[in-house]
Amino acid sequence: MASQPDRHLEYMRRALALAQESPPKPTNYRVGALLVDAKTNSILASGYTLECEGNTHAEQCCFIKLAEAHNVPEELLGDILPRETVLYTTVEPCFKRLSGNLPCVERILRLGNAIETVYVGVKEPEKFVGENTGRKQLEDAGIKVVLVEGMEKEILKVATAGHKIADV
Repeated sequence: MASQPDRHLEYMRRALALAQESPPKPTNYRVGALLVDAKTNSILASGYTLECEGNTHAEQCCFIKLAEAHNVPEELLGDILPRETVLYTTVEPCFKRLSGNLPCVERILRLGNAIETVYVGVKEPEKFVGENTGRKQLEDAGIKVVLVEGMEKEILKVATAGHKIADV
């Protein structure tokens, strides 16, 4: 059985592989995400930036796909998620969307305490919205935010593909 740090890196590698499926664009990060039942080590949903219709983020795609699979509205996913659900995302969830869409931090918070921990590969760069206050919002709500170290360079390379070099 893999140790906890190894398991976190394994899930982060899987999320990074998903991020590589996202089309490179100068206006967003290529991100991959996994919703995982930590008790059974099973993946409940996966997603990547722009996978679903619209200007969708990776975490949002996980929620959309899981809601569709269970035929419930996204905001009611908290009622059906296993108790020990965790989220892995290559880049820290957004707290603000310039597009007007609901930020991923708000999507997580509206599920109540359904997600107990968010594992991130890198903190969100300040390029688009400045300092990300989402981590504090999650922690204030009792949700742990844990940085999975060791893949930062790889994640940022994938996340910023399509960006102008001077802007990265």
